[in-house]
Amino acid sequence: MHPTAAAASPQSRKKPFYASLWAQVLLAITAAVALGYFSPAQAIAMKPLGDAFIRLITMIITLIIFCTVVSGIAGMQDMKKVGRVGGKALLYFEVVSTLALFIGLVVGNVVRPGGGFNVNPATLDARAVAAYAGQAKAQSVTEFLMHIIPTTLVDAFAKGDILEVLLVSILFGFALSAMGTRCKPLVDLFDALTHAVFGIVNIVMKFAPIGAFGAIAFTVGKYGLASLGPLLKIIATFYIMSLLFVLIVLGAIARAAGFRILKFLAYLKDEIFIVVGVNSSEAALPSLMAKMEKLGCSKPLVGLVVPAGYTFNTDGSSLYMTLAALFVAQATNTPLTLMQQLTILAVATLTSKGASGVQGASFIALVATLTVVPTIPVAGMALLLGIDRFMSTGRALVNVIGNGVATLVVARWEGEFDRKTLQRLLG
Repeated sequence: MHPTAAAASPQSRKKPFYASLWAQVLLAITAAVALGYFSPAQAIAMKPLGDAFIRLITMIITLIIFCTVVSGIAGMQDMKKVGRVGGKALLYFEVVSTLALFIGLVVGNVVRPGGGFNVNPATLDARAVAAYAGQAKAQSVTEFLMHIIPTTLVDAFAKGDILEVLLVSILFGFALSAMGTRCKPLVDLFDALTHAVFGIVNIVMKFAPIGAFGAIAFTVGKYGLASLGPLLKIIATFYIMSLLFVLIVLGAIARAAGFRILKFLAYLKDEIFIVVGVNSSEAALPSLMAKMEKLGCSKPLVGLVVPAGYTFNTDGSSLYMTLAALFVAQATNTPLTLMQQLTILAVATLTSKGASGVQGASFIALVATLTVVPTIPVAGMALLLGIDRFMSTGRALVNVIGNGVATLVVARWEGEFDRKTLQRLLG
């Protein structure tokens, strides 16, 4: 049994709701909002609590991916399956994330969230965006692929780059599998280490309410709920669009795959509240992988699809990027031709990769996208800078949910779909 399987045992289900992780995080969020509203200075001082929790999770993510992928691939009999799973996953990622970009573009044109702002770009503080613009760089396909290859094996883990670690893990797993029984003791060691690492995850997750309290208190204390007022239209547009994307688009995909999206969302309630609390999709990665395995997906499939999805399947970031690009153009009264909008869409299919819900990643990617259309003043991004932390929560939520759905879809394509397990856990 997986170390996290205890979370789904009958005994744990009999616990009162306030003993569950999602309820504790919800209570912490409520207290944090109150503190941020009534005592902003003290709330801002809580920031280290949120940062510390995210660092605790981040420090073990690369080890989880490495152990899971290596032990999974090394234990597989059919090596062709690894390539097949990867190919199917990438195809799914590209189709759904491109659809999300297109939906953001359509909604931006129909709702026009930036209409009526009539902002003069010369009056905006371009220095506020300068730090992000310095990090933004529109990569070519070749540059993006080269970035996946680490300088050294150690460098991949030192930087914590998920794609680089995934590449190293796949190569290491293939090597162990090719060597056969000679490496069985090493494979057993990695399998045991995987259990130990997930044991660490179980311990760290107990501090999720504290991390959520610190992150939310800082956000509300620093930016204030009043800061949402002037930009309420784009905030509401984005969150309604994201909700409909999950319920309609991902819901249709889920139904075609044999499960219901609402039941799946209830199954992921702990991960959803963690993302809301700490404002990062990476914080939910370890427990998301564990829950996908509990639904019957094999370890190597989960180890390949979920980490890769955090880079290639950023549905929430895709929805945001095209919508936000049109918002900036509309707010600064910058007309865009159909060809310019399609150019933004095409470039965003590449720049959106890697915008995995980490604070600031999508903002940097959006700046990089806008640079390809010189008529749009990048200084206009200053309008979104103050609300980006609020928007990133929605992006991260859709990213996590989308990757969970993608994993089950690929598992269905691979014949790993266990309807009895799904009925028991999602029924």
